[in-house]
Amino acid sequence: MSDPSRPQPDPLRIALAGLGTVGAGVIRLIETNRELLARRAGREIEIVAVSARDRSKDRGVDISRYDWEDDMGAMATRPDVDVVVELVGGSDGPALTLARNAIANGKSFVTANKAMIAHHGLGLAREAEAAGHALKFEAAVAGGIPIVKGLREGAAANAIERVYGILNGTSNYILSTMEDTGADFADVLGEAQAMGYAEADPSFDIDGIDAAHKLSILASIAFGTELDFTSVGADGIRRILAADIAQAGSLGYVIRLLGMANVETGADGTTRLFQRVHPYLVPKNHPLAHVDGPTNAVVAEGNFSGMLLFQGAGAGDGPTASAVVADIIDIARYWDSEGEIDPPFSIPVAELDRTLPAETGHRTGKAYLRFIVKDRPGVLAEITAGMRDAGVSIESLIQMGSEYTGGEDGSVLVSMVTHEGEEAAVEKALDLLAGLEFMTAPPLVMHILRQ
Repeated sequence: MSDPSRPQPDPLRIALAGLGTVGAGVIRLIETNRELLARRAGREIEIVAVSARDRSKDRGVDISRYDWEDDMGAMATRPDVDVVVELVGGSDGPALTLARNAIANGKSFVTANKAMIAHHGLGLAREAEAAGHALKFEAAVAGGIPIVKGLREGAAANAIERVYGILNGTSNYILSTMEDTGADFADVLGEAQAMGYAEADPSFDIDGIDAAHKLSILASIAFGTELDFTSVGADGIRRILAADIAQAGSLGYVIRLLGMANVETGADGTTRLFQRVHPYLVPKNHPLAHVDGPTNAVVAEGNFSGMLLFQGAGAGDGPTASAVVADIIDIARYWDSEGEIDPPFSIPVAELDRTLPAETGHRTGKAYLRFIVKDRPGVLAEITAGMRDAGVSIESLIQMGSEYTGGEDGSVLVSMVTHEGEEAAVEKALDLLAGLEFMTAPPLVMHILRQ
């Protein structure tokens, strides 16, 4: 128990910008767990001001006890605010302006904004380090999973050799539901939108951009490299058919959209960073194969720890609010301590390694290739000849009827799995086959996850 005779520290005063589901969740959590938070943080955590677009909207929480700011930018200069929490979103614009101004005015800053961190995280971290204030973004990656803290602290003694995982709950819900039901992509996407798992415009989720934002942040923390979102290769799941799901299953795999990153030394001796968001075939005995629905999971492979698996809800008001408030507690604990502020990316920005984007042609592995072609004699021979000429060895091949293609033009589906080989050979094969008149749709390539 605390000693009542000891002077109690001042509360940590919070300004909250953005009162959507997560913002309301933060208020609800702080109010519900107020006493517990104070014991764990070593001081009271007090919300003093809030801001959003619509003051009158019913959010299921009482905001009348807090000061209202029509202009959220005013939070950056309030003398009674210690920490600004941004839950507005957007990589630029008001959110970025608020972040910069808050740090410049002596505030610590907490955000769930992965796009802003992916695009501007290094600059913001540099400013926060110079000012001696915290920049925290646990909620920006994988919702309620403490993956940022896990990499920065729990795995800090390890050289991380590879980090990868399911970083987008919407895509994972779609793929796992297609797997369970045999339904087509468009039908499951519509269902996800109706249930609130997918936005009206789902592009960021299903095209891999959201996962790419998160992967770039994880890679920087895991490897001690400068954040480099622009070099993330991103493929989505729009073109995956129910037939691909079924074929993968018959081969002993499930399909999951994964973010994958590792550091390698190039042929010229330079450090290169590989970052890819891509639908992979995952062996059914791998832990990620059993991650269903809108769940996130991240694997980090340390040179002494071995495989570390972090799994949990990747979104939602409760899990994301939990991550936001965990960051606030961290700030509260060291608020009175000089020089104890952790660098946002684990290593000071000036000491992060600068890397070049990795070349992918030399990477080896097995791949799943799918073609939709005209049903006529000689097509299989032409496809296999292209593979032969490119140096791709075929492990298995199957042709499926027109009922699997989703079209009405009589096209059939041809799928194959390659033997272990270089990605450059697969790309050469596709180049040789590109534009041939029997192709009725662009080929689909999915790499097979190496365990």
